[in-house]
Amino acid sequence: WLSTGSMNNARRWHTASVLTNGKVLVTGGWDNSGLLNSTELYDPSTGTWTMTGSMNNARYEHTASVLTNGKVLVIGGWESSGDSVSSTELYDPSTGTWTMTGSMNNARYQHTASVLTNGKVLVTGGLDNSVTVNSPELYDPSTGTWTMTGSMNNERYQHT
Repeated sequence: WLSTGSMNNARRWHTASVLTNGKVLVTGGWDNSGLLNSTELYDPSTGTWTMTGSMNNARYEHTASVLTNGKVLVIGGWESSGDSVSSTELYDPSTGTWTMTGSMNNARYQHTASVLTNGKVLVTGGLDNSVTVNSPELYDPSTGTWTMTGSMNNERYQHT
């Protein structure tokens, strides 16, 4: 292990996603002051961190998926009120900006999100406040909408 540049904000319960340009996008999380909507980019070629556009909503224990078009979809998590959220937003690396997109049918945190070969994103499990969610959903990037897709045989959260 080698030390590299320090992030601008210490954080936990955040996400880190490798972008198509090789940089790493870190989103949200929690610091000693509370929830974060800030995001940072790490450039492995220089070992430096730079701030980029802030998310519309502060959140932690969310997921972040790099879509086939290079944008990053941030999904669910916890918000400052202490509730799980159904909101989702998109990061555009070419502009450094965030836009809201369609909300899930179920709020959730501690879920997983997988980009499928057809470009859609499958979200499974998680918690909606203290209730374990067994209803998976599919996000379609071409329409910005979520669709329910059956039920899982077993409820789960904090899974991979």
